[in-house]
Amino acid sequence: MAAMQADSYNSSKANTQIARAAGTVMAAFIVSNLVGLLAKTLTAREFGTSIDSNAFFAANRFSEILFNLVAGGALGSAFIPVFTGLLAADERQKDWKLSSAIANLVSIVLLALSLLAFIFAPQVVRLILAPGFSPEASALTASLLRVQVISSVIFGLSGLVMGILNSHQRFLLPAIAPAMYQLGWILGIYLLRPALGIFGLAWGVVIGSLLHLLVQLPSLLKLPHRAYHPSLGLEMPEVREVGKLMAPRLLGVAIVQLNFLINTLLASFQPAGSITALSLAFPLMIMPEAALAQSIAIAALPTFAAQVARKQFSEMRASLSAALRVMLLLAVPASLGLILLRRPIVALLYQGKQFSADSTSLVAWALLFYAIGLIGHGLVEILSRAFYALHDTKTPVLIGVGAMSLNLILSFLFTWLFRLWELMPHGGLALANSTATLIESVILLVLMRKRLDGLEENKLMIAFIKALIAGAGITAVILLL
Repeated sequence: MAAMQADSYNSSKANTQIARAAGTVMAAFIVSNLVGLLAKTLTAREFGTSIDSNAFFAANRFSEILFNLVAGGALGSAFIPVFTGLLAADERQKDWKLSSAIANLVSIVLLALSLLAFIFAPQVVRLILAPGFSPEASALTASLLRVQVISSVIFGLSGLVMGILNSHQRFLLPAIAPAMYQLGWILGIYLLRPALGIFGLAWGVVIGSLLHLLVQLPSLLKLPHRAYHPSLGLEMPEVREVGKLMAPRLLGVAIVQLNFLINTLLASFQPAGSITALSLAFPLMIMPEAALAQSIAIAALPTFAAQVARKQFSEMRASLSAALRVMLLLAVPASLGLILLRRPIVALLYQGKQFSADSTSLVAWALLFYAIGLIGHGLVEILSRAFYALHDTKTPVLIGVGAMSLNLILSFLFTWLFRLWELMPHGGLALANSTATLIESVILLVLMRKRLDGLEENKLMIAFIKALIAGAGITAVILLL
């Protein structure tokens, strides 16, 4: 009985810790997303769905792929469990040796890849990124790529700093960092665009990546026992463990990024403005997903990892179930709201100056199908991090590879069907993403339930029913209005 009470107390304490951290991250994410929304709004109104904006978003996609492959989610999901394990064991010196080694390795790899991308930018655009572009658009995209690729190296270091701070339960400044990145966009539009045109926005991306790193440094410098070691640490078991955990996760990230790349490639053959429409619609779906699911997932991962390190699996099961319930209660109504209000939302945010009513139709059409996948994206965010905390990157990666392979097939299929039905084909690309993600989330949920011997299914079902009732209420109000 005493052991059960202790478990219940520890579980409640962990849930409170996650809730407090998630609240901090959520508030910061809301601010970041509002700033990001302002940046996208200004971009849309200044450049519309023109050749310039298509070229910019295509080049930006490649820079983001480069960052995510080396230092994005792949590194964080592999680094945080190992780093947190050292923290739980109070091995402070090893912590900083590990972080220094990973920082050095990431910098070397990103510098090499960025240099190659800079040299072969025309070939990257013509053969991989946007083969459907005209020669003029291809040349512009290559030039913009050469500017934006600088941000990948800076983001690599910034992503590692974010992982270190999250492992120490420091969430505020890392959560604010995306707002600083978007602030760079805004500075590029206001200060550099009048003289440099679309290149001002490209340099704004570089400025934003630097701000993303700098805003986190004050919190990093306050951490105890901090030290930098000029070593690659290849002899450290912890470095090899990060590499071991990162390898399968890297494959998963590569598949995800390949899907984004295929979407950009296919959209380059579709009607003018399709790439911009997808690039502007996806953030509108990701905004509630980031504020709801990502904030919970980021806050929960260090707690999950600590519970696993202490072998408190019953506490982890309760914490994971609580996180999923909160996500469902918020995501279901948000998804329905986006679907029903997609056109007025796009018109309110983007329409004006160079962004016409036709541009609004392009973006709203993509948003309709992206919004369907909001719940799936939220479940994947939390469940995948639960697997990472268990030092299992293979399972979510294998499922992700399967789901994203399905996404590729569906992208071709739905695009063809949409053309056959005389619908705007870029909507098929958004629907493929949502369908594959929903299937991925269901499979992960089933596998995690087996891994933890249950997920408090009755509580999850009650939460889902409440979410549907809330969604029905929102739907009724919107339709009546």
